[in-house]
Parts: sequence; C-alpha cells; structure tokens
Amino acid sequence: MMFVPAGVKVHLALGYTDMRKGMDGLAMLVQDVLNKDPFCGHLFAFRGKKASVLKILFWDGNGLCLFTKRIDQGGFVWPVMAGHDGSITLTPAQLAMLIEGIDWRVPERVWKPAIAG
Repeated sequence: MMFVPAGVKVHLALGYTDMRKGMDGLAMLVQDVLNKDPFCGHLFAFRGKKASVLKILFWDGNGLCLFTKRIDQGGFVWPVMAGHDGSITLTPAQLAMLIEGIDWRVPERVWKPAIAG
C-alpha cells in the first residue's frame, strides 16, 4: 500500500499506456497528453493494455520515482469513458484498492453492524 501525503492528488490516466515507457516517457505523457506538470508532486497512474501492469509516476522533491506492479491474477480496474481524454482524480483510498486489484468503483462491504450500541 502506498502512503499519499495530504494535499497530493492521484491522477488516473484514461485508456491504456505502452508499458515499455519508463520515467521520462511517462513524464512526457503527463506533460503533453494530460496537460499536467509531472514535477508538481502529484501521483500519475497508468495501466497497460492487458490490465496486468500498473505504473505510478511521482516527483518526490528531488527526483522522479516510478512504482510498478504486475498483478498475477485478474487485472487492474480502469474506467471506460468513451470520448474522454486525459485523466480522472482518485482518492488515496481508491488508489489503495486499485493497487490491490479491488474494483474501487464499487467496493464490496463485507461487514455491516446489526444494531447500534
């Protein structure tokens, strides 16, 4: 699980990305396609076409960092938004679920209190 400091936004790039790209290639995508500053300290998440690889790019104040995860079973849930380019913003909790392979759009609640008190 990743710790996301307060005030840091999580941007999820729509569509899929060529996972052969490294830090520099992803930083160029953030700048040119998402029209955002890759050095602002926010997190930028990308998914490959097969949905089994996730990369998160972020600037920690003195260098670019790249978090990569390959999921063994299932895939990373990504929104499908026809006709939209760019990114959507996730909460840190949604990012944590995404990294774990959980459908962050409709997480399953497994426990509900029967009575108050």
